[in-house]
Amino acid sequence: MYKAVIFDFDYTLGDSTPGIVASANYALQKLGYPAQETEAICRTIGLTLRETFRVLTGVADPAEAQGYDDYFHEKAEQVMTDGTCLFPDALPVLTALKGRGLRTAIVTTKAHRTIQRIADHLGASPLLDEIVGGDDVSREKPDPEGLLGVLGHFGLTKTEALYVGDSLVDAKTAQAAAVPFAAVLTGTTPAEAFAPYQPVLIGENLRAVEAYLARG
Repeated sequence: MYKAVIFDFDYTLGDSTPGIVASANYALQKLGYPAQETEAICRTIGLTLRETFRVLTGVADPAEAQGYDDYFHEKAEQVMTDGTCLFPDALPVLTALKGRGLRTAIVTTKAHRTIQRIADHLGASPLLDEIVGGDDVSREKPDPEGLLGVLGHFGLTKTEALYVGDSLVDAKTAQAAAVPFAAVLTGTTPAEAFAPYQPVLIGENLRAVEAYLARG
């Protein structure tokens, strides 16, 4: 029986597309690269910023990747909170889970302070017991460090928590942690891509996750 539900953020609980696109193109142009189309940037959501830079430019230079990371965060400080919305079912589902006594958390590659500001601004903070951002760990997803850290903080075994995400990065994170995984199709990853990771659920949205949990 699950005692906690741990979520990815982008395309799982909410949509930061405007803030991410603005921050990504600001960083690219600061480094002398052309701006990218929204669709191309959206396909990188869930990757680390350094990996995003490599995917968008084809350049693997560590110094340039660090510059991208720095410029991205510089712009994100200005635009990410206002450029993010929660999915309509996010607050109701979080409320329902808390009402059933489940603990909740976010494990994301976004910076902790960014997620905290978004959660505060959008009214999600009272419904979250823990936030782990990319800057809270030494190894970002798909490394399981953040996910396992939440389990340790909650005092739970790996089978007592469910990780919910929209991307293969999330699926790989759950697999590496040996934690059950539920996939939602609110991102850019098709259902069939999740099959090799043996999710306990592939659902259209968070309501499907809530229904799965309600069945016990």
